[in-house]
Amino acid sequence: MASSSGNSSGSTQLQMNSGSEEELQHQRKRKRMQSNRESARRSRMRKQQHLDDLTAQVTQLRKENNQILTSINITNQHYVNVEAENLVLKAQMAELSQRLDSLTEILNFINDNNNNNGVFETEPAQLLQTGSTAAHHNSFTMNPWNNLLHVNQPIMATADMLHY
Repeated sequence: MASSSGNSSGSTQLQMNSGSEEELQHQRKRKRMQSNRESARRSRMRKQQHLDDLTAQVTQLRKENNQILTSINITNQHYVNVEAENLVLKAQMAELSQRLDSLTEILNFINDNNNNNGVFETEPAQLLQTGSTAAHHNSFTMNPWNNLLHVNQPIMATADMLHY
């Protein structure tokens, strides 16, 4: 009987050890599951935080994009205004260049006629400054081109003329 009692206490010991190991494994499994749950929760929180950061970045980039588009529109409007003003100035410059060429032609013609006819010994502008009425009268009757100097009126180009 001694052998049966020895076996019985040995198998009880094994069952106790097996029960403790199973309990220990069960506790480890619960601990691991809890740790995994906590890790998954932290991962979800990090993912949510990253998503929130990206959403904020999208909002900020859209705001900056709108500001840039507004700036581009304002700059384009300024460009259109400057371009229109430039066209007006170019038209005025062409007109003034034509007038200058015409006046230069007239003066050359007057000077050529005066030199040939001997009416003027001085330039017409000098005669006007000195007030020589006899010479001025002679120039009026002898050379009708002198009258054209007084007829010329300024012609100005405006932005309205350039709109089609």
